[in-house]
Amino acid sequence: MAFFKRFKRSINTVLIVEDEPLVAFDNELHLGDAGYSVVATVDSAAEALASIARDKPDMVVTDVRLSGEGDGVDVARAAHDAHIPVIFVTGACPLEAQKLAAGCLVKPYGPRDLVRAVETVDRIIRGETPAKIPQTLTLYHPH
Repeated sequence: MAFFKRFKRSINTVLIVEDEPLVAFDNELHLGDAGYSVVATVDSAAEALASIARDKPDMVVTDVRLSGEGDGVDVARAAHDAHIPVIFVTGACPLEAQKLAAGCLVKPYGPRDLVRAVETVDRIIRGETPAKIPQTLTLYHPH
């Protein structure tokens, strides 16, 4: 059920990094419904780093706490180094977020908030004014 407005995008592929299975599933479902291609949904930093290198997504959406060793900050650092914009989706934005991410979407958030967060960063990257910024999204600077 695609109920999100389509627009010309620079972000088409997204890597989801989330250790909570239901949240990961919802994120994948709603981004897919909005027309984004989810290259992978993973729950650890190691898997995320491998996907960044292999799949070269247009954006990474990551939680901070992950399964196994490493965390979302490690993932964001690798994405930042690869010039891939990051949105943290977490209960509390890490201190490093301002240096590594385009934004931070604070949990709990709704499906429209997640899609609008990705669209907001996409529009900013393209030099456009965002349509509607979710209240739970803190913007930093896109990379």
